Amino acid sequence: MSAKTNVLFFITDQQRVDHLSCYGNQVLRTPNIDRIAEDGIRFTNYYCNTPICMPNRANFFTGSYPSVHGTRSNGINLNPNEKTIADSLREKGYHTVSIGKTHFNFFSHPFTRKVSSLEDIARWMAGNIPKPFPTPYYGFEEVLLTVGHGDVMGGHYFEWLKEQGYEELEKLKNRFLAINETYYETDLPEDLYPTYYITQKSIEFLERYAQGTYDNKPFFLHCSFPDPHHPVCPPGQYKELYSPEDVELPPSFDDAKNLLEHPFIGQHIKNARFRHLLPQNVDKETTKRFTALTYGSISMIDDGIGAILNKLEELGLSENTMIIFTSDHGDLCGDHGLILKGPAHYRGLINIPLLWKISGKTKNNVSDSLISTIDLPKTILNLLGIREKYHPKRMQGYDFSAVLENPEKKIRDQILIEHDEEISKDKIMRLRTLVTENYRYTLYDSVSEFGDIFNLKDDPYEMNNLWYKENLRNQLNTRMLREIINLYPRYPERTAYN
Repeated sequence: MSAKTNVLFFITDQQRVDHLSCYGNQVLRTPNIDRIAEDGIRFTNYYCNTPICMPNRANFFTGSYPSVHGTRSNGINLNPNEKTIADSLREKGYHTVSIGKTHFNFFSHPFTRKVSSLEDIARWMAGNIPKPFPTPYYGFEEVLLTVGHGDVMGGHYFEWLKEQGYEELEKLKNRFLAINETYYETDLPEDLYPTYYITQKSIEFLERYAQGTYDNKPFFLHCSFPDPHHPVCPPGQYKELYSPEDVELPPSFDDAKNLLEHPFIGQHIKNARFRHLLPQNVDKETTKRFTALTYGSISMIDDGIGAILNKLEELGLSENTMIIFTSDHGDLCGDHGLILKGPAHYRGLINIPLLWKISGKTKNNVSDSLISTIDLPKTILNLLGIREKYHPKRMQGYDFSAVLENPEKKIRDQILIEHDEEISKDKIMRLRTLVTENYRYTLYDSVSEFGDIFNLKDDPYEMNNLWYKENLRNQLNTRMLREIINLYPRYPERTAYN
């Protein structure tokens, strides 16, 4: 690859692997995202390392686990001294740009005045953010933030919304708590919605780049859509683009009755105190409506990505641009009668899409090789010829560039998932999952005599828990323990023998 290859990195929020037509969804239509798969590789066994927004985004940018970089849960800022892939690329001559959601800092009001956030929604809506915005921001020289979800959105987007003369700004400010809702109808028109803003600002950047504004530097464009994360509220034509009647519920939907007896998941789902922070047990009508609106949000993103890809081709930049599409984590979306996310590591939550296109290198292929989020930055940097001494020091992932040439290649035998769900100041839930080619094995901190073992090949909907197969449990437990030992960081560095 050319040392000056550009990188266009698309990422959505809370999109499961089967929520793209190229992954077999028969209702949802995503022809533009599918274009990346047509000339690239589609990964079927790509898993997040933490199914929570802030931790898994930090996992990607640092190439390390939460136990190393410290962002264990939402509400914990990524240490500004932590080197990111954007830092590495900037150091080696790339112009680094982030448009949309970063979630390096927390969104909501902090518990104490001792901490602050440059992504605090209330601060942005009050105009209480330093101007100009301080950069580089975690390695990004150019930053346009969307901060929040649905239409409850701060950041540079909110300032842009004011510039457009939108007359309902106070209404948006006053519905801040709606950010915890499942879905509702937005009053925003399509051309003022965050997805449109991100699309247009990405296109404007590409046009500036093609005009030579950046001195012929290669670019790393992090194009990050905060949808389809709840509250799901697609605007305009996308509201009714899909009918709930056309949504098929997953085969495991009626397993909710059994799930409520789960010693760990069941007891927490039934606790109303944590309703907005844990998966919700919902009826068929709610699930179908939620899914149909989710599809609408994804279709709007798909149209936006199509416009960006068209502009890339129009400007003659596509042949020299590596294009990646993924998400930060999935959504249960009806699995076992649940929606949203939380400490329930069913496949819909942890298995997410990954499409990777390099002109002249990748073809229309599918790989079932196990890949995880922390593997992405090492692979990107190595593909670009950036030597290891410039990488973030504490990277723990694998380079899977060989899989891009040979989709049959295997680079890892298992993936560890760390999950610390700090659902209040006095309540933390910890679980660890090991995913192998055949099994998903999960341990819960507060349940010593029970866990999850599912054969993902024979039981893809995870209906038959094999926990009481002692030999299998012991084998998987040993593998998990060895993986945890292997991943234990060698920091601080040793500086002498004695």
